[in-house]
Amino acid sequence: MRHSNIRAANVAFQAGLICLLLAPVPALAAYGKSDDAVSQAGKQNVTAGVPAHSIEETKRIAEQAYIYGFPMIAAYKAMYEFNVDKGSPQFKAGFNQVWNDAKTFTPKDTAIPTPNSDTPYSMIQADLRAEPVVFCVPEVEKGRYFSVQLADLYSFNYGYVGSRTTGNGAGCYLVAGPDWKGNKPEGIAKVFRSETQFSLLIFRTQLFNAADIGNVKKVQAGIRAEPLSAFLKQPAPPAAPVIDFPPFVGQGPFQSDFAATLDFLLQFAPVVPEEKDLRARFASIGIGPGKTFNFKNLSPEHKAAVGLAMKQAYEAIQKRRDQIGKNINGWLVGSSFGDRAFYKGDYELRAAAALAGIYGNDAAEAMYPFAKTDNTGAVLDGSKHRYTLTFAKDQLPPVNSFWSVTMYDGKTQLLIDNPINRYLINSPMLPAMKRNADGSLTLLIQKDSPGKGKEANWLPAPDGPIYMVMRLYWPKATPPSILPPGKGSWKPPAVLQAQ
Repeated sequence: MRHSNIRAANVAFQAGLICLLLAPVPALAAYGKSDDAVSQAGKQNVTAGVPAHSIEETKRIAEQAYIYGFPMIAAYKAMYEFNVDKGSPQFKAGFNQVWNDAKTFTPKDTAIPTPNSDTPYSMIQADLRAEPVVFCVPEVEKGRYFSVQLADLYSFNYGYVGSRTTGNGAGCYLVAGPDWKGNKPEGIAKVFRSETQFSLLIFRTQLFNAADIGNVKKVQAGIRAEPLSAFLKQPAPPAAPVIDFPPFVGQGPFQSDFAATLDFLLQFAPVVPEEKDLRARFASIGIGPGKTFNFKNLSPEHKAAVGLAMKQAYEAIQKRRDQIGKNINGWLVGSSFGDRAFYKGDYELRAAAALAGIYGNDAAEAMYPFAKTDNTGAVLDGSKHRYTLTFAKDQLPPVNSFWSVTMYDGKTQLLIDNPINRYLINSPMLPAMKRNADGSLTLLIQKDSPGKGKEANWLPAPDGPIYMVMRLYWPKATPPSILPPGKGSWKPPAVLQAQ
């Protein structure tokens, strides 16, 4: 899901789904006071029930915790809407159950920003507390892209199954939580170990055209999931305790309730050695498993400090998101998704990736150049201009699988309604598109139809700001290639104002 502006209320699923995933958090500004006000407040006594730090230090830790926890809260939004709140229009299925969607995402899908509308999704939200979960995939015919992305509650991508990594053959795989110490059982092709007790498994199955949906359904019908004990035909271990999931209401979990939400989530994320000191700092102000940091009970001075910390942290995440990648012809080309080793302790980048569109793929699996400006640097705006995007002859995106260009509302990063229900143009659509006399291919990007004779090349745009994402699935590693991100030999063409 992409996976990369959004309301915090919409933070979640990631420029793949999904890349699963946000809109700006305008209300945060209301919480903050100036740095001078916070500094003056720091000279006052600490309120009862608040950790014995200076207010300045409390602010620093709170800011650090906000950046650290932002992707986890984004992931929780998706989990709550997809798997907990049965009254949510986004509800999919309970834990450890396979959910299949025999269609691609539309403007009605709002749980995550920049949702992927290329591939129908299947998902499993794995609860790994009691025992591991086994998932099995069917054989997928050669030439059809298929992938399973394994992401933990931190939003780290810790494993892949599918066309690129394991091939299109059938197989069963085990996903274990941090407490499981077992070895690979017979009949299991590979064991994946999640750092957190919950893990989202995201299945993508390529859809070639509308008539192909039956074949996608056959693939989806072959996806199975069951507890390890059931797979081994052994007695099940004791069930994990029932969880009282805190409601995800409005923007609260990203604002005044962020610390309480993080307190809840960190109980499912055991401390890893390299984060021992960091988590201890969070615990010192009441953030962590079994801790209590209640914003509503803070003194006005501490509220000012923590409010300012959240505001500045969110602004830092936004700024970092807008710096992801290298500007190439107006497209930002970079990679911001991966495992723990990929981030190297850069929590701000991890948060920026979640804001950009949580659950995006690793660069080797998919690249996501995105554009908000034309070749002159002017903001793309469908209410003011028509645009073109031209791929020169033999210069289509270099991929082993397929590519697409998807249109989003520049304000919400969600798909937009349009007269022909077309949200993207992708490589399977090439046979129906018209080429230029020189063999190049031009996409017509505008809010109104260019005329029936040209609609095959029309990518409908919003009546306002535009946000576009290219998706390059399984990008080629040899020239011409977009890899390494921002440095490869292939460069996306500029978006030009139509004359």
